Amino acid sequence: MPTQITARSVSKSFDGRTVLDSVTCSLAPGERTGIIGENGSGKSTLLRLLAGREQPDEGEIVVRAAGGVGYLAQDERPAPRSTVQQVIDRALGELRAVQRRMRRLEASMAEGDTAGLAEYGGLLTVFELRGGYEADARVERALHGLGLGLVGRDRTVGTLSGGEQVRLRLAAVLAAAPEILLLDEPTNHLDEAALRWLEDHLRTRRGSTVAVSHDRVFLERVATSLLEVDADRHRVVRYGNGYPGYLAERTAARHRWVQAYDRWRTDIDRLRETAATTARQVAHGRPMKDGNKMAYDRAGGRVQQSLAGRVRNAEERLRRLLADPVPPPPEPLLFAPALRTGHREGVVLDATDIAVTGRLDRTRLTLTAGEHLLVTGPNGAGKSTLLRVLAGDIAPDGGSVTRRGRVGYLSQDPRPGAPQETVLAAFARGRAGDADTHTERLLSLGLFERDRLTVPVGRLSTGQRQRLALARLLSEPWDVLLLDEPTNHLSPGLVEELETALRGFAGAVVIVSHDRRLRGRHRGRHLALRATARAAV
Repeated sequence: MPTQITARSVSKSFDGRTVLDSVTCSLAPGERTGIIGENGSGKSTLLRLLAGREQPDEGEIVVRAAGGVGYLAQDERPAPRSTVQQVIDRALGELRAVQRRMRRLEASMAEGDTAGLAEYGGLLTVFELRGGYEADARVERALHGLGLGLVGRDRTVGTLSGGEQVRLRLAAVLAAAPEILLLDEPTNHLDEAALRWLEDHLRTRRGSTVAVSHDRVFLERVATSLLEVDADRHRVVRYGNGYPGYLAERTAARHRWVQAYDRWRTDIDRLRETAATTARQVAHGRPMKDGNKMAYDRAGGRVQQSLAGRVRNAEERLRRLLADPVPPPPEPLLFAPALRTGHREGVVLDATDIAVTGRLDRTRLTLTAGEHLLVTGPNGAGKSTLLRVLAGDIAPDGGSVTRRGRVGYLSQDPRPGAPQETVLAAFARGRAGDADTHTERLLSLGLFERDRLTVPVGRLSTGQRQRLALARLLSEPWDVLLLDEPTNHLSPGLVEELETALRGFAGAVVIVSHDRRLRGRHRGRHLALRATARAAV
């Protein structure tokens, strides 16, 4: 199959920190590829390399796209004094330039000058490939689809909200209709209607699309293949068959790991038994019948020599297996049982008219043992503030909170340890037990490999810090869990495991989340916070 985008042995580092190491991957024309991984793993770096915004330290990127490449960065901002129309015109600049050149050549050819005929044919091909004749209609569709249809074209960018600015840049790059579209977190700041429009548009557009995304619903609806950036190994793994194929392959890989570990353990036990049993067999066991002691002794010596050779072979194979062990596969994520497991009845959290000036209006909340509550609302409605008050992290200006049982809290931006602390030291802080016990417990969660336990917390990526905070939460018993955007920063596969663990948790849970899939699967109570009123549904 021909390739349109190829990365060959690409490596990239920043300030001495390796982000990508000898990455090789390729994408075929027409693919819709999602780039996934935890925050800080190198997803955006890979996309910038594909877009030519960064150059690799080693290796090469090859992109073939006669119809151009469009790139949406996650953190760019248009000039505040630019108008909406100017932003659109800049995005269509290449297409407009092609069109202007075509018009000049048409005028020359109308006067009998055919020297530019070949050039005109090439430009026409590019113009039609990029849908040049439908560009204005695409602009209108993109603006309306992304909720900007009523925004005046003479409005300056500085008068738009941050979300509107992101949507404007997205609409402009979509309207330009490049052959290859590179998008970094395109679902940010989109409501449900805009998300649906974007997904439908990307599924039906011509050309190739590569999108960095944490949105599992978007990945499932749009992506035909996935590239997962591994934050620990700095490598990229490709998965076919979209998001379902990714989940299926993760399950299969875990099954293969379990089988390999079981085989290793079986071989270890068999070789130990072989060596022990054979070593006890010091003679051939045949009684001497003809009185020929010399012949009998020679035969016995040959048997002993053979048996000794078998012992040596078994011991050598055992030594090799022990020198290269298969680590035990981690168990699926599981929260420790709630302390009140045997007392499921009664209120464990009771908040009465709590408020924080300018951040949280007066709110009431009662949570019984085993109950799961989802808190939603627009940014600024006070969701994170509510959880901090419930956790005792901040005191309310009014109202009261009563807690019965032990409360575990995961903040939206966790800081699980001091920068100079190692991963293991931060995990073990404040807990009984020796280093070996803490190491075994942390490794059993499958969130870190052994060689990462000595890394200072200050050198961890955002996603790795989230993993460490999650490890501390998973390894202690709680009656109530307060989780503020717990799926942020994590890889999709780990998010799926976390959701499964939460469904199996017997204690009470209050969770704040924008995650569409998590919210769609929630079957408990719902508290919706709004700017002027809060109401439990």
